[in-house]
Amino acid sequence: MASKDGVSTSIINSGHQNWTEDSRSSRTSVKYRGSLNISEPNRHTKNFMAALNLTPSDSSTFILMGIPGLEAAHIWISIPFAMFYIIGLLENFMLLFVVGKEQTLQKPMYLLLCMLALTEIASSTSVVPKALCIFWFNLKTITVRGCLTQSFFLPLVAVMHSNILMTMAFDRYVAICNPLRYAIILTKGRVAMLGLLGLIKSILFSLPLPLLLTRLPFCANRIILHTHCEPIAVAKLSCGDITVNSIYGLVILFLVNGLDLMLIALSYGLIIKAVLGISSNKAHQKALNTCTAHFCVILMIYTPSLFYHLTLRFVKDIPPHVHIIFADLYLLIPPMLNPIIYGVKTKELREKLVKYTCRW
Repeated sequence: MASKDGVSTSIINSGHQNWTEDSRSSRTSVKYRGSLNISEPNRHTKNFMAALNLTPSDSSTFILMGIPGLEAAHIWISIPFAMFYIIGLLENFMLLFVVGKEQTLQKPMYLLLCMLALTEIASSTSVVPKALCIFWFNLKTITVRGCLTQSFFLPLVAVMHSNILMTMAFDRYVAICNPLRYAIILTKGRVAMLGLLGLIKSILFSLPLPLLLTRLPFCANRIILHTHCEPIAVAKLSCGDITVNSIYGLVILFLVNGLDLMLIALSYGLIIKAVLGISSNKAHQKALNTCTAHFCVILMIYTPSLFYHLTLRFVKDIPPHVHIIFADLYLLIPPMLNPIIYGVKTKELREKLVKYTCRW
């Protein structure tokens, strides 16, 4: 928008508020109105950063905006965020404590549950504390190293999640379809080895994401419309070509997670076939209870993950704040609900949890 003096100005306001900039040279005031569009992150950056007292030339930091359009509700949004995070931490640490204390629970199935609990603690802790700092204290800056660390750690945890779920499906397949050889096939050492291989696989597939970000040129715009450094959200700030970043993100989504999901489906297909052939009603019910808990966890983790990543790339009509809230809840809800699901559906674990809970 150009004024009569020929001075070019920009229009932006993520909270749909009005800002006034006083010009000493012209002794006039110009009002800025407008809204921040996630599809055009590079537009009008200089005036926006000036309004936030940020320096565009500062190449050592990024700015996390939280949830654009809902800034006035940040305090209220932080209440369920903090509550879900604390409950999830308590539940997962309780699960780790009980399995560690009880020798009868130190079996492959429960060791895999502990691995899942650790990844869930890591995923929520890598995001929620910083999000709460944004909501409570307006601390929006994050260093480039911190941002790259999040961009590496979040996909790593997601791939690790997928790998653990695939291993758990294999565990249930062996336990139901080949119970006599279960103790021979899945020993504690082999479970630990599978966990280590899953970690190595997660590192190898996740490491290129921050490395690809470091090769991108970032111009004036360093404002990330998110509560954390989602790799594709950071890449969209670049003034260079992000095709490779986008393709590699889809490779992880479809090749890595998709392959794990196919193997999980295959395991459950064989499990269902075996369960239908069980004549004992008691054994039939026990197998279904164990598999139902695992299946619920799979749906709760894979469904929101696929929805978020696919709509982020291919659907443009969803408001930005919906994407961001969904991404945050995806990191908060599973850690809170997974221990409850397994506690309710697994009798042996439920009894031990009740035992220690009643003591306290």
